Amino acid sequence: MEDRANDTKFTAALAKNTLDEIPQPKSDAKEIVGLVKHSGRIDGYQLSDGSTVSKEEGVQMAKSGHIKGVGVAHRGDTEYLKSVPDSSEGNNLGSLPSVSG
Repeated sequence: MEDRANDTKFTAALAKNTLDEIPQPKSDAKEIVGLVKHSGRIDGYQLSDGSTVSKEEGVQMAKSGHIKGVGVAHRGDTEYLKSVPDSSEGNNLGSLPSVSG
């Protein structure tokens, strides 16, 4: 059982290494509850207050502590949000429903 716990910690540590930044959320930070997609690509995020923001706005909000549970990563010159690894699969961004923006 201890090996499984160590494997989980190691996997979480590796996943966190893919993040450029893990901003400290403010006490009133919102959560991402849905993904706005067009042609299968994430264009934005639906927040826990019902609002939707573009991918770029979401990154800026996360950096300033207004979205919790995410870190900032990049691919090429494009920044995007990723879930901060924890023990739950259900709160990963990829597990969230698609919504219309």
